[in-house]
Amino acid sequence: MDKAELQNRTKQFALRVIKLTQALPKTPAGEVLGKQLLRAATSVAANYRSACRGRSKAEFIAKTGIVLEECDESQLWLELIVDSGLLPSRRVADLLKEADELTAIFVASLRTARGDR
Repeated sequence: MDKAELQNRTKQFALRVIKLTQALPKTPAGEVLGKQLLRAATSVAANYRSACRGRSKAEFIAKTGIVLEECDESQLWLELIVDSGLLPSRRVADLLKEADELTAIFVASLRTARGDR
């Protein structure tokens, strides 16, 4: 997968999360979890775009580390939405899978960039 494809994939993830958060109930829990998820998921796309424009390898690694953290955080909020009963698991399953796949992609990317084996 090249840079442009991954930028599009992270953007689509953010857009799908935007739609999901609009479906959350207007309760205190729904609003808090929705805002947290929205911030984390949109940050994945924004920080990956920023990483691609990094001026150095160190900057790319630092920004990609943020992307990885935000992917993992997105997974947590999605899990809490399901576990708390705010939305049924069938409604969230594809986004959870995508968050997991993006996390794996960015773990591998960081290992490659750092020269880890």
